Amino acid sequence: MNTTSTTVLILAVFGASLVEMVEALTIVVAAGVTRGWRSALEGALAAVVVLTVLVAAVGVPLIHYIPIDALRVVVGTLLLVLGLSWLRKSILRSSGHKPQHDENAIFAATTAELTQGASGSRRDGVGFAVAFKGVFLEGTEVVLIVVSLGASQHRLGIAAAAAGGAVLIVGVVGALVATQLSRVPENTIKTVVGVMLTSFGLFWVGEGAGVHWPGSDLAILALVGLFLLVTRGMVWTLRTWRPPVTPRALVEVDG
Repeated sequence: MNTTSTTVLILAVFGASLVEMVEALTIVVAAGVTRGWRSALEGALAAVVVLTVLVAAVGVPLIHYIPIDALRVVVGTLLLVLGLSWLRKSILRSSGHKPQHDENAIFAATTAELTQGASGSRRDGVGFAVAFKGVFLEGTEVVLIVVSLGASQHRLGIAAAAAGGAVLIVGVVGALVATQLSRVPENTIKTVVGVMLTSFGLFWVGEGAGVHWPGSDLAILALVGLFLLVTRGMVWTLRTWRPPVTPRALVEVDG
């Protein structure tokens, strides 16, 4: 694999990790504000440790023991499922048929729920559990993407480093501002990452099945451009021919 595929891999992993970790940080901050920072941070750290072990336990055997062509077909299919799922949501949001994802609304809802029964003690089981669950659930999708992209190109270390960089950036910024990162254009990032995952998925399914792509890895860029055009076309079609029934100003708080 050349520089093109490696660059796209880093951008896809970094973007996906950035989105998921912003969502996780929102939950951790809500838990810290309402239940205590010690419990929330311990829960978040425990989840990161578990996710790191999962990457090492699943990714390394995939690289060493599964034939590369079979691995690319399986992983490519998984990436297609993930990518198309992200694209579906982003198309519906952009066209006004699905509420926009809003970290402010999530933070407010989570805080209101956790405030009930807050003990004020230094260690709080609920705060730990909520932070752990938030980071683990959001991080699981990151693990799938890291393992899939990294194993398929035998670049697990690079994929893990890209994810780690996103986690570090979100963590540092979160620590500095001590609030949710609501200004991150999450819906736009999800669209771009969804396009990248879908493009990688189709590319690797084809390679694993014996397809010789014109231009080799440069075909990934052509697929990215194609899926971007298709995505924009579908958004325009939905807006034009099927106007949304609900106001586009609504936001969703369930991810």
